[in-house]
Amino acid sequence: MQYRKMGSLDWEVSALGFGAMRLPARRFSLMGADTDKSVRLIRSGIDQGINYIDTAYPYHLGESEKIVGLALKDGYRKRVHLVSKLFMPLVRKPEDFDHYLNIQLERIQTDYLDIYLFHALNANYFDKVKRFGLIEKMEEAKHQGRIRHIGFSFHDTLPVFKEIIDYYDWDVTQIQYNYMDTGFQATTEGLKYAHNKGIAVVIMEPLKGGALANPPAEALAVMNHSSVKRTPVDWALQFLWNLPEVAVVLSGMGSEQMLDENCASADNSGIAVLTIEEEKVISKLAAIYKQKTLVPCTACKYCMPCPYGVNIPQNFALLNNFSMEENAIKRWLIRRKYRKLDSSKDVVDREFPNGDATLCVNCRVCVEKCPQNILIPEELVKVNDILGKHEPISKHF
Repeated sequence: MQYRKMGSLDWEVSALGFGAMRLPARRFSLMGADTDKSVRLIRSGIDQGINYIDTAYPYHLGESEKIVGLALKDGYRKRVHLVSKLFMPLVRKPEDFDHYLNIQLERIQTDYLDIYLFHALNANYFDKVKRFGLIEKMEEAKHQGRIRHIGFSFHDTLPVFKEIIDYYDWDVTQIQYNYMDTGFQATTEGLKYAHNKGIAVVIMEPLKGGALANPPAEALAVMNHSSVKRTPVDWALQFLWNLPEVAVVLSGMGSEQMLDENCASADNSGIAVLTIEEEKVISKLAAIYKQKTLVPCTACKYCMPCPYGVNIPQNFALLNNFSMEENAIKRWLIRRKYRKLDSSKDVVDREFPNGDATLCVNCRVCVEKCPQNILIPEELVKVNDILGKHEPISKHF
Protein backbone atom coordinates (compact mmCIF):
# COMPACT_ATOMS: atom_id res chain seq x y z
CA MET A 1 0.00 0.00 0.00
CA GLN A 2 1.18 3.51 -0.83
CA TYR A 3 0.72 6.24 1.80
CA ARG A 4 0.26 9.96 1.36
CA LYS A 5 0.23 13.20 3.33
CA MET A 6 -3.15 13.98 4.91
CA GLY A 7 -3.24 17.75 4.36
CA SER A 8 -1.86 19.53 7.41
CA LEU A 9 -2.51 16.55 9.69
CA ASP A 10 0.42 14.55 10.95
CA TRP A 11 -0.83 11.40 9.25
CA GLU A 12 0.43 8.94 6.72
CA VAL A 13 -2.86 7.91 5.15
CA SER A 14 -3.35 4.99 2.77
CA ALA A 15 -3.88 6.06 -0.83
CA LEU A 16 -6.99 3.88 -0.84
CA GLY A 17 -9.68 4.37 1.78
CA PHE A 18 -12.52 1.98 2.54
CA GLY A 19 -15.91 3.59 1.97
CA ALA A 20 -18.61 1.68 3.84
CA MET A 21 -21.56 2.88 1.76
CA ARG A 22 -21.61 -0.07 -0.65
CA LEU A 23 -20.91 -3.09 1.53
CA PRO A 24 -21.83 -6.61 0.33
CA ALA A 25 -25.61 -6.74 0.08
CA ARG A 26 -27.80 -8.97 2.17
CA ARG A 27 -29.93 -11.32 0.08
CA PHE A 28 -33.39 -10.04 -0.83
CA SER A 29 -32.59 -6.58 0.54
CA LEU A 30 -32.17 -3.37 -1.43
CA MET A 31 -30.44 -1.41 1.34
CA GLY A 32 -29.26 -3.97 3.89
CA ALA A 33 -25.70 -5.29 4.19
CA ASP A 34 -24.43 -8.80 4.88
CA THR A 35 -22.76 -8.48 8.28
CA ASP A 36 -20.37 -11.44 8.14
CA LYS A 37 -19.17 -10.77 4.58
CA SER A 38 -18.78 -7.06 5.31
CA VAL A 39 -16.76 -7.60 8.49
CA ARG A 40 -14.42 -9.99 6.67
CA LEU A 41 -14.04 -7.55 3.78
CA ILE A 42 -13.22 -4.54 5.97
CA ARG A 43 -10.67 -6.54 7.96
CA SER A 44 -9.12 -7.86 4.77
CA GLY A 45 -8.71 -4.29 3.56
CA ILE A 46 -7.01 -3.26 6.80
CA ASP A 47 -4.74 -6.31 6.60
CA GLN A 48 -3.73 -5.14 3.10
CA GLY A 49 -2.74 -1.73 4.43
CA ILE A 50 -5.89 0.41 4.31
CA ASN A 51 -5.92 2.69 7.35
CA TYR A 52 -8.84 5.02 6.52
CA ILE A 53 -12.40 3.81 7.10
CA ASP A 54 -15.35 6.04 6.18
CA THR A 55 -18.96 5.45 7.20
CA ALA A 56 -22.03 7.58 7.95
CA TYR A 57 -25.30 7.58 9.86
CA PRO A 58 -27.64 6.69 6.94
CA TYR A 59 -25.48 4.15 5.08
CA HIS A 60 -27.33 0.85 4.73
CA LEU A 61 -30.08 2.38 6.89
CA GLY A 62 -27.78 2.52 9.90
CA GLU A 63 -26.28 -0.94 9.47
CA SER A 64 -22.97 0.36 8.09
CA GLU A 65 -21.86 1.99 11.35
CA LYS A 66 -22.77 -1.13 13.33
CA ILE A 67 -20.85 -3.35 10.92
CA VAL A 68 -17.81 -1.07 11.02
CA GLY A 69 -17.92 -1.29 14.82
CA LEU A 70 -17.87 -5.08 14.66
CA ALA A 71 -15.08 -5.10 12.08
CA LEU A 72 -12.88 -2.86 14.25
CA LYS A 73 -12.92 -5.18 17.25
CA ASP A 74 -9.98 -7.45 18.12
CA GLY A 75 -7.41 -4.68 17.77
CA TYR A 76 -8.44 -3.38 14.35
CA ARG A 77 -9.65 -0.03 15.73
CA LYS A 78 -6.11 0.97 16.67
CA ARG A 79 -4.93 0.39 13.11
CA VAL A 80 -7.20 2.86 11.34
CA HIS A 81 -8.36 6.46 11.11
CA LEU A 82 -12.13 6.24 11.60
CA VAL A 83 -14.55 8.71 10.01
CA SER A 84 -18.29 9.22 10.28
CA LYS A 85 -20.68 12.07 9.53
CA LEU A 86 -23.46 14.17 11.03
CA PHE A 87 -26.43 13.59 8.69
CA MET A 88 -27.65 17.15 8.15
CA PRO A 89 -31.24 16.40 6.97
CA LEU A 90 -32.03 15.03 10.44
CA VAL A 91 -30.63 18.01 12.36
CA ARG A 92 -33.48 20.31 13.39
CA LYS A 93 -32.09 21.91 16.56
CA PRO A 94 -28.65 22.35 18.18
CA GLU A 95 -29.24 19.50 20.63
CA ASP A 96 -29.48 17.05 17.72
CA PHE A 97 -25.70 17.25 17.33
CA ASP A 98 -25.01 15.42 20.59
CA HIS A 99 -28.01 13.15 20.13
CA TYR A 100 -26.74 11.73 16.84
CA LEU A 101 -23.06 11.71 17.75
CA ASN A 102 -23.86 9.65 20.86
CA ILE A 103 -25.88 7.20 18.78
CA GLN A 104 -23.05 6.88 16.27
CA LEU A 105 -20.36 6.31 18.88
CA GLU A 106 -22.52 3.62 20.44
CA ARG A 107 -23.21 1.99 17.09
CA ILE A 108 -19.54 1.90 16.16
CA GLN A 109 -18.55 0.85 19.69
CA THR A 110 -15.82 3.45 20.00
CA ASP A 111 -15.06 6.32 22.36
CA TYR A 112 -14.02 8.72 19.62
CA LEU A 113 -13.94 9.39 15.88
CA ASP A 114 -10.73 10.48 14.23
CA ILE A 115 -12.75 12.72 11.90
CA TYR A 116 -16.36 13.90 12.14
CA LEU A 117 -17.81 15.48 9.01
CA PHE A 118 -20.87 17.58 8.36
CA HIS A 119 -22.58 15.33 5.83
CA ALA A 120 -23.28 16.57 2.27
CA LEU A 121 -23.05 20.30 2.92
CA ASN A 122 -24.78 22.57 0.43
CA ALA A 123 -25.92 26.17 0.78
CA ASN A 124 -29.01 25.23 2.79
CA TYR A 125 -27.27 22.85 5.16
CA PHE A 126 -24.39 25.29 5.62
CA ASP A 127 -26.92 27.91 6.70
CA LYS A 128 -28.19 25.36 9.23
CA VAL A 129 -24.63 24.85 10.52
CA LYS A 130 -24.35 28.58 11.18
CA ARG A 131 -27.84 29.08 12.62
CA PHE A 132 -27.52 26.22 15.09
CA GLY A 133 -23.93 26.95 16.09
CA LEU A 134 -22.86 23.46 15.01
CA ILE A 135 -19.20 24.29 14.52
CA GLU A 136 -19.13 25.27 18.19
CA LYS A 137 -20.74 21.92 18.95
CA MET A 138 -18.00 20.24 16.93
CA GLU A 139 -15.32 22.10 18.86
CA GLU A 140 -16.94 21.16 22.16
CA ALA A 141 -16.98 17.50 21.15
CA LYS A 142 -13.32 17.80 20.13
CA HIS A 143 -12.45 19.32 23.52
CA GLN A 144 -14.25 16.41 25.18
CA GLY A 145 -12.19 13.91 23.17
CA ARG A 146 -15.17 12.46 21.30
CA ILE A 147 -13.84 13.63 17.94
CA ARG A 148 -10.32 14.61 16.94
CA HIS A 149 -10.66 16.46 13.64
CA ILE A 150 -13.43 18.46 11.94
CA GLY A 151 -14.49 18.58 8.32
CA PHE A 152 -17.35 18.36 5.83
CA SER A 153 -18.41 16.44 2.77
CA PHE A 154 -19.79 18.52 -0.07
CA HIS A 155 -22.48 18.57 -2.78
CA ASP A 156 -23.09 21.99 -4.32
CA THR A 157 -21.34 24.51 -6.59
CA LEU A 158 -17.82 25.97 -6.56
CA PRO A 159 -18.83 29.37 -5.09
CA VAL A 160 -20.57 27.63 -2.18
CA PHE A 161 -17.54 25.37 -1.70
CA LYS A 162 -15.19 28.34 -1.47
CA GLU A 163 -17.52 30.12 0.94
CA ILE A 164 -17.53 27.09 3.26
CA ILE A 165 -13.76 26.59 2.95
CA ASP A 166 -13.13 30.22 3.93
CA TYR A 167 -15.54 30.18 6.86
CA TYR A 168 -13.55 27.93 9.20
CA ASP A 169 -10.14 26.35 9.71
CA TRP A 170 -11.19 22.89 8.49
CA ASP A 171 -9.02 19.80 8.79
CA VAL A 172 -10.68 17.76 6.04
CA THR A 173 -13.06 18.11 3.12
CA GLN A 174 -14.59 15.28 1.12
CA ILE A 175 -15.63 15.97 -2.46
CA GLN A 176 -17.03 14.10 -5.44
CA TYR A 177 -14.32 14.02 -8.07
CA ASN A 178 -13.30 11.80 -10.97
CA TYR A 179 -12.17 12.30 -14.55
CA MET A 180 -15.76 13.03 -15.60
CA ASP A 181 -16.51 15.46 -12.77
CA THR A 182 -13.57 17.84 -13.02
CA GLY A 183 -15.98 20.71 -13.73
CA PHE A 184 -18.78 19.51 -11.44
CA GLN A 185 -19.57 20.54 -7.83
CA ALA A 186 -16.26 21.47 -6.15
CA THR A 187 -14.40 21.18 -9.50
CA THR A 188 -10.65 21.05 -10.06
CA GLU A 189 -10.39 24.66 -8.94
CA GLY A 190 -12.01 23.81 -5.62
CA LEU A 191 -9.76 20.78 -5.16
CA LYS A 192 -6.68 22.98 -5.50
CA TYR A 193 -8.22 25.77 -3.44
CA ALA A 194 -8.73 23.50 -0.43
CA HIS A 195 -5.34 21.84 -0.80
CA ASN A 196 -3.53 25.18 -0.93
CA LYS A 197 -5.09 26.05 2.42
CA GLY A 198 -3.64 22.89 3.96
CA ILE A 199 -6.97 21.06 4.07
CA ALA A 200 -6.85 17.33 3.43
CA VAL A 201 -8.99 16.47 0.40
CA VAL A 202 -10.73 13.10 0.42
CA ILE A 203 -12.23 11.87 -2.84
CA MET A 204 -15.59 10.13 -3.06
CA GLU A 205 -17.28 8.69 -6.15
CA PRO A 206 -13.97 7.99 -7.94
CA LEU A 207 -15.81 5.65 -10.32
CA LYS A 208 -18.97 7.79 -10.51
CA GLY A 209 -21.14 5.16 -8.90
CA GLY A 210 -19.54 2.35 -10.93
CA ALA A 211 -20.15 4.00 -14.31
CA LEU A 212 -16.42 4.30 -15.04
CA ALA A 213 -15.95 0.60 -14.33
CA ASN A 214 -18.31 -0.37 -17.17
CA PRO A 215 -17.22 1.61 -20.21
CA PRO A 216 -19.07 1.79 -23.54
CA ALA A 217 -17.50 0.20 -26.59
CA GLU A 218 -15.90 3.45 -27.76
CA ALA A 219 -14.12 3.89 -24.43
CA LEU A 220 -12.94 0.28 -24.42
CA ALA A 221 -11.51 0.81 -27.88
CA VAL A 222 -9.50 3.81 -26.63
CA MET A 223 -8.14 1.75 -23.71
CA ASN A 224 -7.28 -1.21 -25.93
CA HIS A 225 -5.51 1.03 -28.45
CA SER A 226 -3.25 2.50 -25.76
CA SER A 227 0.22 1.04 -25.32
CA VAL A 228 -0.41 1.21 -21.55
CA LYS A 229 -2.74 -1.58 -20.49
CA ARG A 230 -5.01 -0.88 -17.53
CA THR A 231 -8.44 -1.97 -16.43
CA PRO A 232 -11.18 0.70 -16.60
CA VAL A 233 -11.10 0.95 -12.79
CA ASP A 234 -7.33 1.36 -12.75
CA TRP A 235 -7.50 4.19 -15.31
CA ALA A 236 -9.99 6.05 -13.10
CA LEU A 237 -8.08 5.54 -9.85
CA GLN A 238 -4.66 6.38 -11.30
CA PHE A 239 -6.06 9.67 -12.63
CA LEU A 240 -6.82 10.66 -9.03
CA TRP A 241 -3.67 9.36 -7.39
CA ASN A 242 -1.60 11.24 -9.96
CA LEU A 243 -2.79 14.51 -8.39
CA PRO A 244 -0.76 15.95 -5.48
CA GLU A 245 -3.89 17.59 -4.06
CA VAL A 246 -5.56 14.22 -3.36
CA ALA A 247 -4.96 12.76 0.11
CA VAL A 248 -7.05 9.59 -0.02
CA VAL A 249 -9.46 8.03 -2.52
CA LEU A 250 -12.51 6.31 -1.07
CA SER A 251 -13.88 3.24 -2.77
CA GLY A 252 -17.08 1.43 -1.86
CA MET A 253 -15.88 -2.13 -2.35
CA GLY A 254 -18.55 -4.82 -2.25
CA SER A 255 -16.45 -7.92 -2.86
CA GLU A 256 -13.02 -9.40 -2.19
CA GLN A 257 -12.22 -9.16 -5.89
CA MET A 258 -12.92 -5.41 -5.94
CA LEU A 259 -10.84 -4.97 -2.81
CA ASP A 260 -7.86 -6.94 -4.13
CA GLU A 261 -7.92 -5.14 -7.49
CA ASN A 262 -8.15 -1.70 -5.89
CA CYS A 263 -5.36 -2.48 -3.41
CA ALA A 264 -3.16 -3.64 -6.28
CA SER A 265 -3.96 -0.42 -8.11
CA ALA A 266 -3.05 1.61 -5.02
CA ASP A 267 0.23 -0.29 -4.72
CA ASN A 268 1.21 1.02 -8.16
CA SER A 269 0.05 4.59 -7.61
CA GLY A 270 2.08 7.76 -7.33
CA ILE A 271 2.01 11.52 -7.72
CA ALA A 272 2.77 12.98 -11.17
CA VAL A 273 3.67 9.60 -12.65
CA LEU A 274 1.23 9.46 -15.57
CA THR A 275 2.74 10.00 -18.99
CA ILE A 276 1.44 12.44 -21.60
CA GLU A 277 0.01 9.46 -23.49
CA GLU A 278 -1.87 8.26 -20.42
CA GLU A 279 -3.29 11.70 -19.76
CA LYS A 280 -4.49 11.89 -23.38
CA VAL A 281 -6.22 8.52 -22.97
CA ILE A 282 -8.05 9.77 -19.89
CA SER A 283 -9.14 12.95 -21.69
CA LYS A 284 -10.60 10.84 -24.51
CA LEU A 285 -12.40 8.59 -22.04
CA ALA A 286 -13.93 11.56 -20.25
CA ALA A 287 -15.22 13.01 -23.51
CA ILE A 288 -16.85 9.70 -24.50
CA TYR A 289 -18.51 9.18 -21.11
CA LYS A 290 -19.86 12.74 -20.97
CA GLN A 291 -21.46 12.29 -24.35
CA LYS A 292 -23.07 8.99 -23.35
CA THR A 293 -24.26 9.69 -19.79
CA LEU A 294 -27.83 10.97 -19.84
CA VAL A 295 -28.53 11.21 -16.09
CA PRO A 296 -25.63 11.96 -13.66
CA CYS A 297 -26.84 9.43 -11.06
CA THR A 298 -24.09 7.79 -8.98
CA ALA A 299 -26.40 5.19 -7.35
CA CYS A 300 -25.65 6.61 -3.90
CA LYS A 301 -29.26 5.69 -2.94
CA TYR A 302 -29.79 8.81 -0.84
CA CYS A 303 -33.12 9.11 -2.67
CA MET A 304 -34.26 5.69 -1.48
CA PRO A 305 -36.53 4.20 -0.44
CA CYS A 306 -39.11 5.84 -2.69
CA PRO A 307 -42.46 5.98 -0.85
CA TYR A 308 -44.23 4.89 -4.04
CA GLY A 309 -41.92 1.99 -4.83
CA VAL A 310 -39.77 3.34 -7.67
CA ASN A 311 -36.25 1.90 -7.78
CA ILE A 312 -34.80 5.23 -8.81
CA PRO A 313 -31.10 4.25 -9.20
CA GLN A 314 -32.00 1.15 -11.21
CA ASN A 315 -34.20 3.12 -13.62
CA PHE A 316 -31.40 5.62 -14.25
CA ALA A 317 -28.77 2.87 -14.58
CA LEU A 318 -30.85 1.15 -17.25
CA LEU A 319 -31.25 4.40 -19.17
CA ASN A 320 -27.54 5.21 -19.02
CA ASN A 321 -26.60 1.65 -19.99
CA PHE A 322 -29.02 1.86 -22.91
CA SER A 323 -27.37 5.09 -24.05
CA MET A 324 -23.89 3.58 -23.89
CA GLU A 325 -24.87 0.42 -25.77
CA GLU A 326 -25.05 0.33 -29.57
CA ASN A 327 -25.70 -3.38 -30.05
CA ALA A 328 -29.38 -3.88 -30.94
CA ILE A 329 -29.72 -7.17 -29.06
CA LYS A 330 -28.16 -5.75 -25.92
CA ARG A 331 -30.41 -2.72 -26.13
CA TRP A 332 -33.40 -5.06 -26.39
CA LEU A 333 -32.18 -6.88 -23.27
CA ILE A 334 -31.97 -3.58 -21.37
CA ARG A 335 -35.53 -2.72 -22.36
CA ARG A 336 -36.53 -6.22 -21.24
CA LYS A 337 -34.97 -5.57 -17.82
CA TYR A 338 -36.97 -2.37 -17.61
CA ARG A 339 -40.20 -4.23 -18.42
CA LYS A 340 -39.45 -6.65 -15.58
CA LEU A 341 -39.59 -3.85 -13.02
CA ASP A 342 -42.90 -3.60 -11.16
CA SER A 343 -45.39 -1.32 -12.88
CA SER A 344 -48.41 -1.67 -10.60
CA LYS A 345 -48.82 0.28 -7.38
CA ASP A 346 -50.87 -2.65 -6.06
CA VAL A 347 -48.06 -5.22 -6.30
CA VAL A 348 -44.89 -3.16 -5.84
CA ASP A 349 -42.95 -3.80 -2.65
CA ARG A 350 -42.69 -0.45 -0.82
CA GLU A 351 -40.11 -1.80 1.66
CA PHE A 352 -37.76 -3.10 -1.04
CA PRO A 353 -38.80 -0.96 -4.04
CA ASN A 354 -38.32 -2.36 -7.51
CA GLY A 355 -40.82 -0.26 -9.43
CA ASP A 356 -40.45 1.30 -12.86
CA ALA A 357 -40.62 4.98 -13.73
CA THR A 358 -44.39 4.99 -14.24
CA LEU A 359 -44.97 4.66 -10.48
CA CYS A 360 -43.51 8.13 -9.83
CA VAL A 361 -46.24 10.54 -8.64
CA ASN A 362 -43.97 13.62 -8.62
CA CYS A 363 -44.04 13.93 -4.82
CA ARG A 364 -40.46 15.30 -5.09
CA VAL A 365 -39.32 13.87 -1.76
CA CYS A 366 -36.35 12.42 -3.64
CA VAL A 367 -35.33 15.74 -5.20
CA GLU A 368 -34.34 17.40 -1.94
CA LYS A 369 -32.34 14.30 -0.96
CA CYS A 370 -30.34 14.02 -4.18
CA PRO A 371 -26.73 15.27 -3.79
CA GLN A 372 -26.44 15.58 -7.58
CA ASN A 373 -29.44 17.96 -7.70
CA ILE A 374 -31.13 15.75 -10.29
CA LEU A 375 -34.74 16.64 -11.06
CA ILE A 376 -35.67 13.00 -10.55
CA PRO A 377 -39.39 13.01 -11.51
CA GLU A 378 -38.66 14.79 -14.79
CA GLU A 379 -35.85 12.35 -15.62
CA LEU A 380 -38.05 9.37 -14.75
CA VAL A 381 -40.55 10.52 -17.38
CA LYS A 382 -37.72 10.36 -19.93
CA VAL A 383 -36.77 6.87 -18.72
CA ASN A 384 -40.22 5.53 -19.49
CA ASP A 385 -40.50 7.45 -22.76
CA ILE A 386 -37.23 5.91 -24.02
CA LEU A 387 -37.27 2.43 -22.45
CA GLY A 388 -41.02 1.91 -22.17
CA LYS A 389 -42.43 3.77 -25.17
CA HIS A 390 -39.36 3.33 -27.42
CA GLU A 391 -39.00 7.02 -28.14
CA PRO A 392 -35.58 8.07 -29.52
CA ILE A 393 -33.02 9.46 -27.10
CA SER A 394 -32.57 12.47 -29.37
CA LYS A 395 -36.10 13.58 -28.57
CA HIS A 396 -35.20 14.13 -24.90
CA PHE A 397 -31.45 14.84 -24.75
